[in-house]
Amino acid sequence: MPLKYKEYYEILGVPKSASTKEIKAAYRKLARKWHPDVNPTKKKEAEEKFKEISEANEVLSDPEKRKRYDSLGPDWQRQAQNFGAGRTYGRGGDGGIQFDFDDLRGGGFSDFFQTFFGDFAGGRGVAGARARRGMRGNDVEYSIGLDLRDAYSGGTRQITLETQNRCARCGGTGTIDNKLCHECRGTGTVPVRKTLEVTIPRGVRDGQRIRLAGQGGPGVAGGGNGDLYLEVRIAPDLIFQRHGDDLDEEHHVSVYTLVLGGETTVPTMTGKIDMKVPAGSQNGRVLRVPSKGMPKLHGGGHGDLYVKLVAQVPTHLTEKERELWAKLAGAAKAR
Repeated sequence: MPLKYKEYYEILGVPKSASTKEIKAAYRKLARKWHPDVNPTKKKEAEEKFKEISEANEVLSDPEKRKRYDSLGPDWQRQAQNFGAGRTYGRGGDGGIQFDFDDLRGGGFSDFFQTFFGDFAGGRGVAGARARRGMRGNDVEYSIGLDLRDAYSGGTRQITLETQNRCARCGGTGTIDNKLCHECRGTGTVPVRKTLEVTIPRGVRDGQRIRLAGQGGPGVAGGGNGDLYLEVRIAPDLIFQRHGDDLDEEHHVSVYTLVLGGETTVPTMTGKIDMKVPAGSQNGRVLRVPSKGMPKLHGGGHGDLYVKLVAQVPTHLTEKERELWAKLAGAAKAR
């Protein structure tokens, strides 16, 4: 029977520019979809489809195999003669992994795979190759919501998230004695709900990421876990606006204080303080309060607090007050 070319990218539904992470994600999605145990009404079709996507993943997730596959080009049939010279590969023999779906005893990968990639891992098949290679798990990203005071004080916080763990039954290989692991359905991972304690650095900014080493996706065949990255999202504050390490606050003061000067009480992240207002201050004047901003993430110290004075005009005047304002207005015109 003539050797048939395998369109591995089409099988996984990924473009030729796909990253290893995208290839692994596509494979795991399809592996769950086409596992024969979840397709009892079309088990034979699922068995063939599962082997096909497993073969595509075996080639495209391995940099060396993928490089060889991409280099085949239109003259792949001529190259097949060179790769196949002096070697014989059978289907279903000791060289191939068997997927045992209870009563299924499928053979190894296709003749196309055996011809071009059978020399990898000494022809022992995908299980042996993966066992020796070991693949690091995927990095995982989640968002973590904080308010401004959380970012100011830092400290520890517990988060609960849905993630994947290495399958304990097969050790993350997806197979047991060259047969499909029924616990993880051949993916090497199982879903878990995990609670982690996260250290929030003081002064963390919106959009920054906190790295938790080894808390990402599980590795394959003894490979290390990936990392978990928490992207910080800081909710708007009702009082302060943040600009880098500095804070802005709009503060209402009476016109009497603006004209005559005095003190006003302003909020800070650590409590209220008294602030002097110079006489003759204009509406909208900004006063700086040193070191009352956010903690500096690097280098220590704090930013500053900038207080914008907003005139609070009296709206309910007594007759006496109205007379006094009228006198002031007249005096101002007479100057």
